[in-house]
Amino acid sequence: MSDSGYIIEMKHITKRFPGLIANDDVSLGIRKGEIFALLGENGAGKSTLMSVLFGMYEPDEGEIFLRGEKVRIASPRKATEMGIGMVHQHFRLVSNYTITENIILGSEPLKRVLGFIPCVNMKKAEADIAALSEKYGLKVDPKAVISDLNVSTQQRVEILKMLYRDAEILIFDEPTAVLTPQEIEFLLDIIRGLRDSGKTVIIITHKLEEIKSVADRCAVLNRGKLIDVLDVATTSTAEMARLMVGREVSFTSDKTEAQPKETVLKVEGLTVEGEAGNEAVKDVSFEIHAGEIFALAGVSGNGQNELADAIAGLKTAVRGRIYLNGTDITDLSIRKRTEAGVAYIPEDRHNVGLVLPFTLSENLALKRYYKDGFSKKTIIDRKAFEENGTRMIEEFDIRSSRGNKTVTAAMSGGNQQKAIIAREIALKTPLIIFMQPTRGLDIGAISNIHKQMIAERDRGAAVLLISLELDEIMDCADTIGVIFDGRINRIAKASELSVNEVGRFMMGVEDKQGGGTNKVRTGGTAS
Repeated sequence: MSDSGYIIEMKHITKRFPGLIANDDVSLGIRKGEIFALLGENGAGKSTLMSVLFGMYEPDEGEIFLRGEKVRIASPRKATEMGIGMVHQHFRLVSNYTITENIILGSEPLKRVLGFIPCVNMKKAEADIAALSEKYGLKVDPKAVISDLNVSTQQRVEILKMLYRDAEILIFDEPTAVLTPQEIEFLLDIIRGLRDSGKTVIIITHKLEEIKSVADRCAVLNRGKLIDVLDVATTSTAEMARLMVGREVSFTSDKTEAQPKETVLKVEGLTVEGEAGNEAVKDVSFEIHAGEIFALAGVSGNGQNELADAIAGLKTAVRGRIYLNGTDITDLSIRKRTEAGVAYIPEDRHNVGLVLPFTLSENLALKRYYKDGFSKKTIIDRKAFEENGTRMIEEFDIRSSRGNKTVTAAMSGGNQQKAIIAREIALKTPLIIFMQPTRGLDIGAISNIHKQMIAERDRGAAVLLISLELDEIMDCADTIGVIFDGRINRIAKASELSVNEVGRFMMGVEDKQGGGTNKVRTGGTAS
């Protein structure tokens, strides 16, 4: 029995995995009706600690008290019965089921046909979910199929799953990692509303500004240990960052002025189809030079993915040409483009960037496994894989429980991202495409990725940065292109554009000055 006044107390929690102590004697208390944030680097133990609370793992040592009573949470089902819900970073939805079918799965309301045959009362379930979504501002169509929904709507479904089961304590694991800035603000409003309705909310995150915006208190973890519990209102983001990574962190990149040289990538009149058969990229033209970071800004869904995939070879161009160092690569295979000098960090790390059942050393060698140095007469050289992996793990600070032997699926999302970036940078290609490179990364890792991106520029690579983070674009770019509705409507030096100007072009607004109109350039290079 505990009389601390906390709705949740975790005392001396330790959780070990082979070769790793994920949580090391962690003790913290969470008050009813507060938004409590867990802050830490990728691999700091945040998700593991909350997985213990949600019953996905049992602690090796320590105790959990819920509403003052000591409890054993042996499974997620037990956690749900106790009023604890969790939205995971990677959603757990059945893609060919409707919203209603996903939400009620395992808790189906039943009715009796002919007085004795039980069947699911779908009409009641749909009505209940519609009412629940209205109550919490999570508007959804109960009959919509999951595969037809965008990411933010799928997240609403996950939240509704918790609320449908009367969860009083709601855990969000990296809830904004896959959302646009507009969707993030909407979600934070929802989280505030949940707190105001009496729910207790726990957010696992590394985004300092979001913590400042929404959280009441935050706990800082570093390599499995609890460093401090802070009152958010009285703690600066700089102090949070220092505690999180154990050193001072710069929030801006230190880079010299670019010295662009010859054209490396030239895109002419490129048109690419989207998933629905529409023209997602429309007659786009631009150039990137050696020693230049060209950043493409835009709201999600304006053709960025399709453009990057077309350059890397994952999509076929409907019209237009792509040139690399003067050579037409438009019709080359992905491997031929890689060998010609294209490196690609994709947005979808799970389906495109990694082979999740493979080990870390195997994933780090994916682009070179068939070449001399990694294989001999078609026989893979495992020792070379291990040496390459060990070098990259050290250089890029990739954290995993078993080093080279770690199955990539078992790694945190942030460390999976580090592995992809390490593999692509190691290719030392003339062109490197960074698609949402810092999504899901902590402030320390973001700072390192920005340094590596600038280092690639300084060695003479052409860098294409595509990001939804406007601050990242303004900080890193030498040249900025803005994409709206599949067209690049402005290209200019980064020094010539303000955040507000870029924001206007992202929304498709023309820049009017002095009573006239400064017409945007569509599908062309800067004049």
